[in-house]
Amino acid sequence: MDPAGAGATAGGGGSLSEIYQNARRLLLRTRDGLARLERFESSSFSSAAASSSSSAPLGIGLDSPELSFSVKRDIAQIQSLCTDMDRLWRSIPAKGQRDLWKRKVEQVTEEVDSLKEGLDKLLLRQQKRMMEAKERAELFQRANGESEHVLRIFDDEAQALQSARNSSMMLEEAYATGVAVLSKYAEQRDRLKRAQRKALDILNTVGLSNSVLKLIERRHRVDKWVAYGGMIATIIVVYLFWRWTH
Repeated sequence: MDPAGAGATAGGGGSLSEIYQNARRLLLRTRDGLARLERFESSSFSSAAASSSSSAPLGIGLDSPELSFSVKRDIAQIQSLCTDMDRLWRSIPAKGQRDLWKRKVEQVTEEVDSLKEGLDKLLLRQQKRMMEAKERAELFQRANGESEHVLRIFDDEAQALQSARNSSMMLEEAYATGVAVLSKYAEQRDRLKRAQRKALDILNTVGLSNSVLKLIERRHRVDKWVAYGGMIATIIVVYLFWRWTH
């Protein structure tokens, strides 16, 4: 059963518990994809070394850019889910449950940041290795005209890697834009709530002031009639006393 307070919902994104489970599943898939990329990088490096020594054509990771893009997309989706969870756990009323979900969200955020850092390092290593291999192939081309095929393969790989990095940058920019929009919406909601509270306070103050004014007005009328009655009674007493004495 979900902890109390985990039933808070994000617009169209499900409850906090559901978003957390989706994030955990994406983390497992991302971790597996990154491990495949690292194994693929190791095997590609070994194949490249063997091909270079035998002057055979090289084929280094034609599926690597697609897999890299998929892992990067999953990381961006997890970061977006973390933004939703970070907003939802703050609205949990119970402090104990709020602290528990805070730790869970922070753990997911740390894991996805670590995976992103690992992927960025792997992509940089791949790009560096491709550039080094291309330079070696250019040196071989001067001695052997058959290296043209090798250079073409490296150019295709370098273009694919660059395309993957460009796509990653576009995803990061889209994610940053989404986070900024959500933050603006949250700020506007807070401002509207503060304005509503101030308006209610003003209405309450105005209502109280009107009540006090009406009470004062009634008291003033009563005092006025009491004064008039006292004057009339005094005149009557004086008149009767005068008639009695004369």
